[in-house]
Amino acid sequence: MLGIGGSLREGSQSERALRIALEGAAEVGVRTRLLSGPELVLPFYDAGEPDRDERATTLIEAVRQADGLIVVSPGYHGALSGLVKNALDYVEDLRDDQRPYLDGRAVGLAAVAYGWQAAVTTLEQLRTITHALRGWATPLGGSINSAETKFDEGGGASDEKSVRTLRLIGRQVAEFAVTRAA
Repeated sequence: MLGIGGSLREGSQSERALRIALEGAAEVGVRTRLLSGPELVLPFYDAGEPDRDERATTLIEAVRQADGLIVVSPGYHGALSGLVKNALDYVEDLRDDQRPYLDGRAVGLAAVAYGWQAAVTTLEQLRTITHALRGWATPLGGSINSAETKFDEGGGASDEKSVRTLRLIGRQVAEFAVTRAA
């Protein structure tokens, strides 16, 4: 299970949310991996440029090997972050794979923003991108208003409902992957 997201700030609210969702996936017994913040600082995606730097190659290979993904983006001005969008653009490099794009993979999604409008619109954009990449968005997605919910360093949050939602998203992705593999 691969987690992608967060922001450039170490320990950001969106990165902490992503960690909680990955913990939910781990509860099902799957291995998890996190690519966040500085690991996602990549050159702008260019389909016409075949050469990839080390971080882009790491991301592409991690997505290629993943049976499921969890993507959490901060909501900036009503949209997903450029950091997360650029990382998702690199999935285009899987177009010619036996399992192209995100085909056959569950993708759990959540957005964390300072306000409900940005949290909801960011989640909707993540769903649209997931569908365009042939991924199976989990039935439950998370819109988290960081004006009301604060994540802590210990893996919790001020709102237990947000923690339960994120863990359930992680479990849904992991259960889909395990069921599909069987």
